[in-house]
Amino acid sequence: MTRLARLRSPDAGQATVELAMMLPFLALLMLALVQAVVLARDQLLVTHAAREAARAAAVDPDPGAARRAAVGAAPLDPDRLQVDTGPRGAIGTSVRVEVRYLEPTTLPLVGAIGDVTLRSEATMRVER
Repeated sequence: MTRLARLRSPDAGQATVELAMMLPFLALLMLALVQAVVLARDQLLVTHAAREAARAAAVDPDPGAARRAAVGAAPLDPDRLQVDTGPRGAIGTSVRVEVRYLEPTTLPLVGAIGDVTLRSEATMRVER
C-alpha cells in the first residue's frame, strides 16, 4: 500500500476521534476517583478522631475532653465536626463516643453531589 493510499484510507484519524470523544468521560472518571479517595481518607480520619475522643472520655471526666481530643486528633475542620458522648458511668463501665463530620465534596463536577456525612463511633472502658 503506497503512502498516498494510506492517507486516503477511510479509517485515517479514527483513533484520534475516538480519543477526543472519550476524553471528557475519562476526565470525569478520574475526578470521581480522586473524590472517592478523599472521602476514604477522611473516613479514616473520622475513625481515628472517634478513638481519640473515646480514650479522652474514658480517662477524663470533663465533658469537653472528648471534643478537644477529636479536634486535635485529625486535620478536620472543627466547625464541621460533631462529637456526641454517651453517659459516663463508674470506673469499669463503658463510654461511647460518636463523631460525625460533614465532608464537603469540592472537586469540579463531582462536587455537585453535595456534602457527605461521615460517621464513626468508638467505645472504651472508663479508667478514671
